[in-house]
Amino acid sequence: MSTQNTYASHYDFKQVESKWQQRWEVNNAYQASEDADKEKYYVLEMFPYPSGRIHMGHVRNYSIGDVVARYKRMRGFNVLHPMGWDAFGLPAENAAQKHNTHPAKWTYENIDYMRSQLKQLGLSYDWQREFATCDPDYYRWEQKIFIEMYERGLVYQRVTTVNWCETCQTVLANEQVIDGACWRCDELVEPRNMNGWFFKITHYTDELLDDLQALDGWPEKVVTMQNNWIGQSTGLTCDFKIEGSDEAISIFTTRPDTIFGVTFMSLAAEHPLLETLTQGTDREAEVADFINAIIKEKQRQSIQEEPEKKGMFTGRYCVNPFNGESVPIYVANFVLMEYGTGAVMAVPAHDQRDFEFARAYDLPIKPVVIPQGTTLDPEMMQEASTIPGTLVNSGQFSGLDSIAAQSKIINFAWKQGFGAPLTTYRLRDWGISRQRYWGAPIPMVHCQDCGVVPVPLEQLPVLLPEDPDTSSDECRPLSQRPDFVGTVCPACSKEARRETDTMDTFVESSWYFARFACPDSDDTPLDKDKSAYWLPVDQYIGGVEHAILHLLYSRFFTKVLRDLGYLSIAEPFTNLLTQGMVIKDGAKMSKSKGNVVDPDLLIRQYGADTVRLFSLFAAPPERDLEWNAQGVEGASRFLNRVYRLVKEFSNPYVVAPEPSAPEDTALQRKLHQTIKKVTYDIEDDFHFNTAISAVMELFNTLSSSLGSATRPGAAPDTVSGSIRTMLLLLYPMVPHFSSELWQMMGFADTPEEQVWPTYDDEKAKEELLTIVLQVNGKVRSRIEVDADVQDQQLRELALTDEKVLRFVDEKRVKKVIVVKKKLVNIVV
Repeated sequence: MSTQNTYASHYDFKQVESKWQQRWEVNNAYQASEDADKEKYYVLEMFPYPSGRIHMGHVRNYSIGDVVARYKRMRGFNVLHPMGWDAFGLPAENAAQKHNTHPAKWTYENIDYMRSQLKQLGLSYDWQREFATCDPDYYRWEQKIFIEMYERGLVYQRVTTVNWCETCQTVLANEQVIDGACWRCDELVEPRNMNGWFFKITHYTDELLDDLQALDGWPEKVVTMQNNWIGQSTGLTCDFKIEGSDEAISIFTTRPDTIFGVTFMSLAAEHPLLETLTQGTDREAEVADFINAIIKEKQRQSIQEEPEKKGMFTGRYCVNPFNGESVPIYVANFVLMEYGTGAVMAVPAHDQRDFEFARAYDLPIKPVVIPQGTTLDPEMMQEASTIPGTLVNSGQFSGLDSIAAQSKIINFAWKQGFGAPLTTYRLRDWGISRQRYWGAPIPMVHCQDCGVVPVPLEQLPVLLPEDPDTSSDECRPLSQRPDFVGTVCPACSKEARRETDTMDTFVESSWYFARFACPDSDDTPLDKDKSAYWLPVDQYIGGVEHAILHLLYSRFFTKVLRDLGYLSIAEPFTNLLTQGMVIKDGAKMSKSKGNVVDPDLLIRQYGADTVRLFSLFAAPPERDLEWNAQGVEGASRFLNRVYRLVKEFSNPYVVAPEPSAPEDTALQRKLHQTIKKVTYDIEDDFHFNTAISAVMELFNTLSSSLGSATRPGAAPDTVSGSIRTMLLLLYPMVPHFSSELWQMMGFADTPEEQVWPTYDDEKAKEELLTIVLQVNGKVRSRIEVDADVQDQQLRELALTDEKVLRFVDEKRVKKVIVVKKKLVNIVV
């Protein structure tokens, strides 16, 4: 049944999208509030840095989150879907300096523009909860949390060797040094001794590690990355006393069974004992020069790069406590101070790095673990032997299995008083000091008499100084601003100076998700009742590049906030989706590569819903999306085909009677199959691409069900009801489009007010399936079977089919391959 109307053959996406965006905004359609009678669902995409423009990666990320939010609302959940801005950081400083403006002005102008872009996409955010981390009302509470952590011993200050980026003029955390270079500017970093502030993340090491086991909703690769970063190792710690000194070198080894094979000691270039070892000796200057050289080399090499093994004898020896042997002490470029103790007992027979070093410097190789059925000749060995075996040359432990001997050797060292069992971790405390302007000031005061004193809570926030003009020095570090530095001590009222470091911007992003639960709370960082209702985040969405830094820090902060009494949860994110990148011409989109596609241009040309549909349809969310202009055209064509179909059935939906014609039955079957498929694809793994494909198949069935002058079609009310359901299935992906067509159908309400469609398994069942029968891969017959046929039944039917038997004849059947509900291939 068709009706005359004035609709064009292509829908006016500009008018449609503007209309619905205004309606959603005026009605505060997505404003969330606590409701004890409804189950909550908190979906959150990692908030963006306000760089000035959104890119296709943003479009994909936020479209995924929006589908989840809209779908969950239709499933009856009370959905929280907020948006804000990760606004502090060095890029804003650099951009402000380049444009001769203030970072705050630059940042807030970018936020205004990017907010308008996100609204053009029709994203269902609760904009009432929006904040930027550079808002004083936000970092005020961060400063309060800092002070409370300090009072609990979770914040401390110490002089340490830090990663210094000369270009950015700031310190970097270990995690922010990528392949020896700054994660932001890609310039090589250098070591520097500085006084800095640290968060004691190692206080939570065991809990951070143990709780990974409960993160069933996280990708396995992310859990593994976190596990490896925390890096738990168990083994033996013991001291090798330095000959002619009261000092000793502490080592940690996970291979105590090889300790009798130590032939030299390797120290990291930064090891604190090195200066003492060589002081006043004829090797002092030479060793010092070597140390400086290899420290610089370390900054120039990537983590994955295996450097040529280099070392230098210090002229000193230490003593192996197990056998009393004298061991030469070397400084070596492959030993890292940040792992273990910065000293490695070298066993070249059983460690490849030690083996290569020993060969290079003509040092002894002493096998002490002999694999079963082999012998090890030090002169003939081409590589280290790392296989377990039987101990030899190991004193009282000789003859023992090497694995079983480990605990006995540790126990012996403990009883003798020179060693003990130990569990160590790769994780180090988080250095948060940054020597820049555009960050949250650290709320501490340095007094000559009282030492370090926290700023009184009633004086928070400690505000960043605002310059009255737009001169080029607005981004001067706080240490270069006398008006900021000078203050009085809160304890004794004498002259004092403010702390001039600002916090690492990862601090802001480590708890923002919790603040979204109560952004209007003006007397505490987090409202306990609201936080308890909304948290944890049910679904978190973002790039895998944040698998270590941001996610680890957020997990740490959640545990801290719990222990401070603000939260009742131990983990921030129940489920995690790490979406792939958007790539073009085989590479990630970037300005430097000249392969950026501007979402604004696409929206102006095709509309937001087309752009959303393409980004969701082109690839599963966890995989990279390859840009394809034809894919955008295809998405546009599909929506316009749906539009033209709805034009023909714009009458109000009438409940369909039981289908009486084959066309009705086929359409009903396809409808229920599609509901089931789309529901499972969204619920199970967010495979929106296959969900959209299923809707496209439903559309094709609908189109063929219309009938013609020579062929009867499905009943009009059956078609109309199916179109209604199709629009509901499409709504989370293309909300403007579906809402407009819903209205065209004559409904007074909107799709978002509807309940998600349900399916009937019985109606979704295929009555008969056509099964292809092959012999050696060639089609020889076809049979029709019941839809619920089992694989064994198919085997039996294939082996007794008359046409198949002609080709099998007397040949021996080697195997029968069944492709479920599709084909059977008999191999003869």
